Amino acid sequence: ELKGVDFRYSQKEPMVLQSINLQVLKGECIGIMGPTGGGKSTLVDLVMGLLTASAGTFEVDGQVITDDNRRGWQRHIAHVPQNIFLSDASIKENIAFGIAKDQIDEKRVYEASRQAQLSELIEGWSKQYDTIVGEQGAKLSGGQKQRIGIARALYKNADVLVLDEATSALDGKTEKAVME
Repeated sequence: ELKGVDFRYSQKEPMVLQSINLQVLKGECIGIMGPTGGGKSTLVDLVMGLLTASAGTFEVDGQVITDDNRRGWQRHIAHVPQNIFLSDASIKENIAFGIAKDQIDEKRVYEASRQAQLSELIEGWSKQYDTIVGEQGAKLSGGQKQRIGIARALYKNADVLVLDEATSALDGKTEKAVME
Protein backbone atom coordinates (compact mmCIF):
# COMPACT_ATOMS: atom_id res chain seq x y z
CA GLU A 1 0.00 0.00 0.00
CA LEU A 2 1.23 3.46 -0.92
CA LYS A 3 0.03 6.17 1.43
CA GLY A 4 0.40 9.81 0.41
CA VAL A 5 3.51 9.08 -1.64
CA ASP A 6 5.38 11.92 -3.33
CA PHE A 7 8.52 11.46 -5.37
CA ARG A 8 11.05 13.72 -7.03
CA TYR A 9 14.52 12.79 -8.23
CA SER A 10 16.16 15.77 -6.52
CA GLN A 11 15.13 18.89 -4.60
CA LYS A 12 15.71 20.98 -7.73
CA GLU A 13 13.40 18.79 -9.86
CA PRO A 14 9.60 18.96 -9.97
CA MET A 15 7.49 16.24 -8.35
CA VAL A 16 7.13 13.18 -10.57
CA LEU A 17 4.47 11.65 -8.30
CA GLN A 18 2.30 13.54 -5.85
CA SER A 19 -0.09 12.30 -3.15
CA ILE A 20 -0.29 8.75 -4.52
CA ASN A 21 -2.55 6.40 -2.58
CA LEU A 22 -2.73 2.84 -3.88
CA GLN A 23 -3.71 -0.41 -2.25
CA VAL A 24 -3.11 -3.75 -3.98
CA LEU A 25 -4.48 -6.81 -2.23
CA LYS A 26 -2.74 -10.17 -2.33
CA GLY A 27 -3.72 -12.05 -5.48
CA GLU A 28 -4.83 -8.95 -7.37
CA CYS A 29 -3.57 -8.16 -10.84
CA ILE A 30 -3.32 -4.47 -11.70
CA GLY A 31 -2.17 -2.50 -14.70
CA ILE A 32 -0.61 0.94 -14.64
CA MET A 33 -1.40 3.06 -17.67
CA GLY A 34 -0.66 6.63 -18.57
CA PRO A 35 1.17 8.95 -20.92
CA THR A 36 4.90 8.88 -21.53
CA GLY A 37 6.60 10.75 -18.69
CA GLY A 38 3.57 10.27 -16.44
CA GLY A 39 5.50 8.44 -13.69
CA LYS A 40 4.52 4.82 -14.40
CA SER A 41 8.08 3.49 -14.28
CA THR A 42 8.86 5.62 -11.23
CA LEU A 43 5.82 4.17 -9.44
CA VAL A 44 6.91 0.62 -10.27
CA ASP A 45 10.47 1.38 -9.11
CA LEU A 46 9.07 2.64 -5.78
CA VAL A 47 7.06 -0.55 -5.32
CA MET A 48 10.10 -2.70 -6.16
CA GLY A 49 12.16 -0.80 -3.61
CA LEU A 50 14.54 0.63 -6.20
CA LEU A 51 13.58 4.20 -5.23
CA THR A 52 12.54 5.70 -1.90
CA ALA A 53 9.55 8.03 -1.62
CA SER A 54 10.26 11.71 -0.97
CA ALA A 55 7.20 11.73 1.31
CA GLY A 56 4.57 9.25 2.42
CA THR A 57 4.97 5.55 3.12
CA PHE A 58 5.10 2.25 1.28
CA GLU A 59 3.82 -0.67 3.35
CA VAL A 60 3.63 -4.42 2.80
CA ASP A 61 1.27 -6.32 5.08
CA GLY A 62 1.14 -3.25 7.33
CA GLN A 63 4.92 -3.00 7.68
CA VAL A 64 6.62 0.15 6.39
CA ILE A 65 9.39 -0.67 3.92
CA THR A 66 12.58 1.05 5.08
CA ASP A 67 16.29 0.86 4.28
CA ASP A 68 16.55 -1.85 6.96
CA ASN A 69 14.02 -4.25 5.42
CA ARG A 70 14.07 -3.25 1.73
CA ARG A 71 16.31 -6.17 0.62
CA GLY A 72 13.97 -8.62 2.35
CA TRP A 73 11.02 -7.16 0.43
CA GLN A 74 12.92 -7.32 -2.85
CA ARG A 75 13.48 -11.06 -2.40
CA HIS A 76 9.70 -11.48 -2.80
CA ILE A 77 9.64 -9.79 -6.23
CA ALA A 78 10.28 -11.13 -9.72
CA HIS A 79 10.60 -8.49 -12.44
CA VAL A 80 10.21 -9.06 -16.16
CA PRO A 81 11.57 -6.04 -18.05
CA GLN A 82 10.70 -5.24 -21.64
CA ASN A 83 14.27 -6.08 -22.72
CA ILE A 84 15.46 -9.38 -21.27
CA PHE A 85 19.13 -10.02 -20.49
CA LEU A 86 20.17 -13.45 -21.74
CA SER A 87 23.56 -15.06 -21.23
CA ASP A 88 25.28 -17.18 -23.88
CA ALA A 89 24.15 -20.35 -22.14
CA SER A 90 21.38 -22.94 -22.35
CA ILE A 91 17.65 -22.27 -22.19
CA LYS A 92 17.63 -24.07 -18.83
CA GLU A 93 20.41 -21.87 -17.41
CA ASN A 94 18.70 -18.71 -18.64
CA ILE A 95 15.39 -19.69 -17.05
CA ALA A 96 17.07 -20.60 -13.75
CA PHE A 97 19.32 -17.54 -14.06
CA GLY A 98 21.77 -17.13 -11.19
CA ILE A 99 21.39 -20.73 -9.99
CA ALA A 100 24.43 -23.02 -10.17
CA LYS A 101 24.04 -25.50 -13.04
CA ASP A 102 24.04 -28.51 -10.69
CA GLN A 103 21.40 -26.85 -8.46
CA ILE A 104 18.80 -26.20 -11.19
CA ASP A 105 15.40 -27.74 -10.49
CA GLU A 106 14.49 -29.18 -13.89
CA LYS A 107 10.84 -29.73 -12.94
CA ARG A 108 10.53 -26.05 -12.06
CA VAL A 109 12.24 -25.10 -15.35
CA TYR A 110 9.71 -27.21 -17.26
CA GLU A 111 6.72 -25.85 -15.32
CA ALA A 112 7.87 -22.22 -15.73
CA SER A 113 8.44 -22.72 -19.46
CA ARG A 114 5.00 -24.36 -19.79
CA GLN A 115 3.35 -21.40 -18.06
CA ALA A 116 5.30 -19.00 -20.29
CA GLN A 117 4.00 -20.84 -23.39
CA LEU A 118 7.52 -21.94 -24.29
CA SER A 119 7.73 -25.68 -23.48
CA GLU A 120 6.18 -26.94 -26.72
CA LEU A 121 8.66 -24.91 -28.78
CA ILE A 122 11.69 -25.95 -26.68
CA GLU A 123 10.73 -29.62 -26.75
CA GLY A 124 10.69 -29.49 -30.55
CA TRP A 125 14.39 -28.56 -30.64
CA SER A 126 16.99 -31.33 -30.79
CA LYS A 127 18.80 -30.22 -27.62
CA GLN A 128 15.60 -29.02 -25.95
CA TYR A 129 16.39 -27.23 -22.65
CA ASP A 130 20.14 -27.60 -23.29
CA THR A 131 19.88 -25.46 -26.46
CA ILE A 132 22.37 -22.58 -26.34
CA VAL A 133 20.65 -19.22 -26.97
CA GLY A 134 23.70 -17.27 -28.19
CA GLU A 135 24.98 -13.90 -27.01
CA GLN A 136 21.98 -11.86 -25.79
CA GLY A 137 19.72 -14.58 -27.22
CA ALA A 138 20.90 -14.01 -30.79
CA LYS A 139 19.41 -17.34 -31.87
CA LEU A 140 15.92 -16.44 -30.61
CA SER A 141 13.08 -14.21 -31.75
CA GLY A 142 11.93 -11.25 -29.66
CA GLY A 143 8.88 -13.18 -28.45
CA GLN A 144 10.99 -16.19 -27.48
CA LYS A 145 13.32 -13.95 -25.46
CA GLN A 146 10.39 -12.36 -23.65
CA ARG A 147 8.92 -15.76 -22.83
CA ILE A 148 12.27 -16.87 -21.37
CA GLY A 149 12.17 -13.73 -19.20
CA ILE A 150 8.66 -14.61 -18.06
CA ALA A 151 9.69 -18.22 -17.40
CA ARG A 152 12.67 -16.89 -15.37
CA ALA A 153 10.34 -14.85 -13.18
CA LEU A 154 7.97 -17.79 -12.74
CA TYR A 155 10.89 -20.10 -11.88
CA LYS A 156 11.74 -17.75 -9.02
CA ASN A 157 8.25 -18.44 -7.61
CA ALA A 158 8.07 -14.94 -6.12
CA ASP A 159 5.08 -13.49 -4.28
CA VAL A 160 4.98 -10.41 -6.54
CA LEU A 161 5.39 -10.47 -10.29
CA VAL A 162 6.13 -7.15 -12.03
CA LEU A 163 5.73 -7.18 -15.81
CA ASP A 164 7.10 -4.10 -17.58
CA GLU A 165 5.67 -4.41 -21.09
CA ALA A 166 6.89 -8.00 -20.83
CA THR A 167 4.48 -9.26 -23.47
CA SER A 168 4.97 -6.51 -26.07
CA ALA A 169 6.69 -8.87 -28.54
CA LEU A 170 4.06 -11.60 -28.23
CA ASP A 171 1.10 -12.13 -30.52
CA GLY A 172 -2.35 -11.69 -28.99
CA LYS A 173 -3.09 -15.41 -28.60
CA THR A 174 0.23 -16.15 -26.87
CA GLU A 175 -0.09 -13.07 -24.65
CA LYS A 176 -3.56 -14.18 -23.51
CA ALA A 177 -2.29 -17.71 -22.73
CA VAL A 178 0.71 -16.37 -20.77
CA MET A 179 -1.48 -14.00 -18.75
CA GLU A 180 -3.93 -16.81 -17.94
